[in-house]
Amino acid sequence: MNLNPRHLALLEAVRSKGSVSVEQLAQMSGVTLQTVRRDVQRLADEGLIARFHGGVRVPNSTTENLGYHQREGLHAAAKNQIALSIARAIPNECSLILNIGTTTEAVARALLQHKGLRVITNNLNVAAILSTNPNAEVIVAGGVVRGRDRGIVGEAAVDFIRQFKVDIAVIGISGIESDGTLRDYDYREVKVAQTIITHAREVWLAADASKFNRPAMVEVAKLDSIDRLFTDAPPPAPFPALLEEAQVHWEVCKG
Repeated sequence: MNLNPRHLALLEAVRSKGSVSVEQLAQMSGVTLQTVRRDVQRLADEGLIARFHGGVRVPNSTTENLGYHQREGLHAAAKNQIALSIARAIPNECSLILNIGTTTEAVARALLQHKGLRVITNNLNVAAILSTNPNAEVIVAGGVVRGRDRGIVGEAAVDFIRQFKVDIAVIGISGIESDGTLRDYDYREVKVAQTIITHAREVWLAADASKFNRPAMVEVAKLDSIDRLFTDAPPPAPFPALLEEAQVHWEVCKG
């Protein structure tokens, strides 16, 4: 499904409120009830929202992420803007870790012209993308491959990454809660992400604006574990204050 601006605004409204009535969505978007009901049905068919009598809600809010292909198409323009900004900030002749996520895959595509990179990843999609860059060496972690997104998780991946100390880790996240906690869904993925954070000299977080106030079940880290945040819109309150307190440099990316 190709999401238009109205669909994206509807999704953001549902995510920010948790649940909302169809009538409220119509008022917020300035369109007819018939149009909203049609939009809601399309989004529900894609698994992006869940319907109940008279309204819609976030599906499986804390226990399960959206499907890979749903995430791949969601906020694609924002992810590309973030990826281009990150790529501009990464120097040639640099060692990196890129973890699981559609945003880090966008970063991999933006790095195809870089030279002298050594990239460690637990994401087979990232490995496939960067393997086409003849001036980059790609090192793939061992472990259990998740069929749904080709991410590599588990203790073997943790042990593998512990061997390295890289210049920059670029990580994605499923949600950033209002207390500054970075969260994800799969505890096995979280253990790998935590190891990545501790084995990088700098940690850069790539997170589009939809990740703020998005709940997930497992804690990865706190904001003070990262050095830079790349996002596509100014973070809502209370995040600017939290980022300042954690001494995180943040950048709004515009492509």
